[in-house]
Amino acid sequence: MAKRWKVVVGVLVAFVAAIVCGAFVQAGDVPDVITINSSIYQQHTKGLVQFTHKKHAEDYKIACTDCHHVYKDGKNVWKEGDPVDKCEKCHTDATIKGEKKLPPEQQKLNLKLAFHNNCVGCHKKLKKENKETKAPTTCSKCHPKKKAQ
Repeated sequence: MAKRWKVVVGVLVAFVAAIVCGAFVQAGDVPDVITINSSIYQQHTKGLVQFTHKKHAEDYKIACTDCHHVYKDGKNVWKEGDPVDKCEKCHTDATIKGEKKLPPEQQKLNLKLAFHNNCVGCHKKLKKENKETKAPTTCSKCHPKKKAQ
């Protein structure tokens, strides 16, 4: 009976260890730099943004939930370790003329506005708090010039 008990405890310990290790492996799978590219756009009018994920998370101490979100009843229920979907899973609308004049609920579905409100909005807030910050707020500071094709 004692041997059986040790086997059960051993299996439970191994199971818990696998879950914990799996969470660390999943979190470690994030590349240091992420190219922001979406299949929603057949053609990009500006160069693709190279988002420095590692710098934002580790150096700038930006909370995961400042970017990653899943809203239920008006509250962000996403938490670190949850799956991360591509933004276009929820923000399904491509850029259109006059998009900034759309009703707020429709603007939230627009992928470009979602990125710009989140990224540029945060950068502008930082600049307001500290004028010396290097957080970019202009197109060319995030979008490199497109190379001639």
